Amino acid sequence: MPVERPDALPAARRPHRLSGGLPGLLAPGATTDPYRLRLYRLLRTDYPLGYDPALGAWLLSRYGDVALALTDHRFTGYPHDGDPRGRAPVPLGLCRGSQVCGPLTVPWSTAAPAVERTAYVLARRIAGRDRADLVADFCRWLPAGAAAAGLARPDLSTLPRGARHRRTVGRAGDCTGSTALREHALASFLANMLDDPDLLAAATAGEARGEGSGSLLGRAWAETLRRDPPVQIVLRRTRTEVAVSGGTLPADAPVACLIGAAGRDPARFAAPDRFDPLRADADPLLIGPADCPAALLGRLEAEHGLRALLTAMPGIRWADGFRPVAGGLLTRGPRALLVRPS
Repeated sequence: MPVERPDALPAARRPHRLSGGLPGLLAPGATTDPYRLRLYRLLRTDYPLGYDPALGAWLLSRYGDVALALTDHRFTGYPHDGDPRGRAPVPLGLCRGSQVCGPLTVPWSTAAPAVERTAYVLARRIAGRDRADLVADFCRWLPAGAAAAGLARPDLSTLPRGARHRRTVGRAGDCTGSTALREHALASFLANMLDDPDLLAAATAGEARGEGSGSLLGRAWAETLRRDPPVQIVLRRTRTEVAVSGGTLPADAPVACLIGAAGRDPARFAAPDRFDPLRADADPLLIGPADCPAALLGRLEAEHGLRALLTAMPGIRWADGFRPVAGGLLTRGPRALLVRPS
């Protein structure tokens, strides 16, 4: 479907568009870190509605507008009308956006123990090292191992050939088969937890007592998906004209919902750049469909993964001089997580 350009729209209905040398989403540097460049902030404050010719879509960056595009029946999936509309599952968070979520290749009663066993196997492998990269040595393997699972004794050598690089296992159409997004989300979750010694200590103490840390870890997982979403942009399409901040979207227009910008909108979230699992203004909208198997499996991997690391390496901490740095725009996560296991 050809993309309708803003010059073809009636002047009275033409919203603001990026101009004056402002960088688009795909400009050099923006794809590396739109947060550090304050690109998202600039779009929210000065250009709440703009057309990005390189992306071929209108940009929505404010929480209220993004929420509208994700839930209102006047928006549908892109590029097909049959894709999810309104409050149907929208591809967001770890959900791939299938109209019907594919089932797990193994039942939940098997999946949870398999995730736990795989996490402990990986953690014990790392524990004896002087230095390790959790992205390469843990985050890439745990989702792939869990997706291949149901294994009584996880043996990572039995993963399909090339699974570590393709990061896709399972049946075609199984929404848990693509593991790359879960890798990004798991890495961001571990980075946020390791970055906060007090939070990590609370989680460790809760595990030792067998109390309430599951709730804390669940909130930390949800906060990670708000503050550091693995999918930064969700594409939608208007079915009719829709009024939003800054103007009116034309009918049949591609719309890029900037999840990374909406999740840090100060008009919706207090201190939006701060990682705060206990925040009072948490919002499940930006996490994606709550019953999506991929989302549920991702949370299992995060909680069991952290527990396994803390059990095998109670003194785990960042390697000397290391600070985690995230990269990517369409999908995003830390490039490396260098730690000292003890």
